Amino acid sequence: MTSPLADDRLIVAMDVPNALEGLKLAEQLGDAVSFYKIGLGMLTGGGLALANELKQELGKKIFLDMKLFDIGATVENAVRGLAQFDLDFLTVHGDPYVVRAAKEGAAGKDLKILAVTILTSLDRDDLDGAMIKSGEIKDLVQERAGKALSAGADGVIASPQEAAMIRSLPEAEGKLIVTPGVRPVGADLGDQKRVTTPAQALASGVDHIVVGRPIWQAEAPRVAAESILQEMNSPQAKAPN
Repeated sequence: MTSPLADDRLIVAMDVPNALEGLKLAEQLGDAVSFYKIGLGMLTGGGLALANELKQELGKKIFLDMKLFDIGATVENAVRGLAQFDLDFLTVHGDPYVVRAAKEGAAGKDLKILAVTILTSLDRDDLDGAMIKSGEIKDLVQERAGKALSAGADGVIASPQEAAMIRSLPEAEGKLIVTPGVRPVGADLGDQKRVTTPAQALASGVDHIVVGRPIWQAEAPRVAAESILQEMNSPQAKAPN
């Protein structure tokens, strides 16, 4: 049972080495946190078992961040298998054919498919190195988001700096925007290059923020999470009318 303090808009990234460390973190955070993200780095450390235990035993919501990318048939089969775990969110790359295949795989389940636009750790130099077409990142994100949503994605993963722009798209009506790259004031940016604070992210129109290191690396993870939750419910976090 979660406490009144818990807020599903906060998703804590379990970027810890293995499932045992993940369970320890969940125990420390207790009823202050109701939603967890388990990523690719945890896959060989018992990530799916952890997801199942957090969901079935502790009643938490689960965001599986796999960023799937493959031919359509493979994506569809992978999503169909993952959907049996009663998960809440799953990421795939935002290419329209990938999104359509993922939606086929999730058919009949409550699993929401979230499309990755451009990773928040990337800047224009990174895109040039990967031979991604020219243009400002915000314009490319908007274009990819629109195409992914049109293909059936339930939402997108995007930098908070692009959230308001995505929210303004006709295709984004009723869809989710989930943003990593969120850091409380004074936190280390780590490998993120396009970041903002929790309050700024929510004010820009995002539905969920993902926070990892500022919580799990803190001396007192629950205190760190509670501080973020307080900021999320401050006047600064309100979207302008």
